[in-house]
Amino acid sequence: MIAALALVAFVAVQRGIELCYAQRNTRRLLAAGGVEAGAEHYPLFIVLHASWLVALLVYLPGSVEPNGWLVAVFFALQGLRVWAIRSLGPFWTTRLITVPGASLVRRGPYRFIRHPNYVVVAGEIAVLPLALGEPWVALGFSLLNAGLLAVRIRKEDETLSERQSPGHA
Repeated sequence: MIAALALVAFVAVQRGIELCYAQRNTRRLLAAGGVEAGAEHYPLFIVLHASWLVALLVYLPGSVEPNGWLVAVFFALQGLRVWAIRSLGPFWTTRLITVPGASLVRRGPYRFIRHPNYVVVAGEIAVLPLALGEPWVALGFSLLNAGLLAVRIRKEDETLSERQSPGHA
């Protein structure tokens, strides 16, 4: 049980640190002339992720020992998360901010896949509950996340389509 609680605490602290970094980048990007798109659906991401963390705790089986293999997959996903965030650098934010005239980032995992951070998040939302013996949390939040990501990715692709020029970073 202690290991399971520690994993959930790790994710909560990690998300808090990321939100601080994202807010700093958001302020800087907006000050540089950036424009936010998709602001209407952004609060749903906050609700989804906060609810997921709460559900992990609420539905945690009393004597669970996390599945070691799935915990290893979860931490591999963390490596991919860090790679995606570092690759975007000052352009990484939890909001959809575009700076007119800036080229798209084409380094790191963005060389291989268009939305690597969303792939990581989808994996996390499924893998961590499974590692903690919570298959219904994995299924329910994976479906909710998929629906929300469908909206987000459509909006992001639409917003970034004008910045398809090669080259940035």
